[in-house]
Amino acid sequence: MGIQDIIEGKKQWRAHVARVKTLPPDYQIVYKEMQKYLFKVGPVDLPEGPLLPEIVDFFEEGVAAGKGVLELIGDDVAAFCDGLIKDSPTYAEIYQQSISGKPRS
Repeated sequence: MGIQDIIEGKKQWRAHVARVKTLPPDYQIVYKEMQKYLFKVGPVDLPEGPLLPEIVDFFEEGVAAGKGVLELIGDDVAAFCDGLIKDSPTYAEIYQQSISGKPRS
């Protein structure tokens, strides 16, 4: 990864954060909790992948439709996040496989 890639990545991240800041406060709170949870659980492709921008897209559509954030995702933020990443490899799974000696599938 070169310096230009790092600079471009930072620009994209700042643009993403700016989009989040345009959401209503309740959406921002839920997004930040989702982000924290997802960074903890660790889908391997989270930093470069499309998941976080897609969540913002989804939230922007919800705002445009006049829906509350919990109408979109339900009361259990973690369960909603788990549903989003159910088919994605996570760092926890990779670690479990490494200590159990099982190859990744």
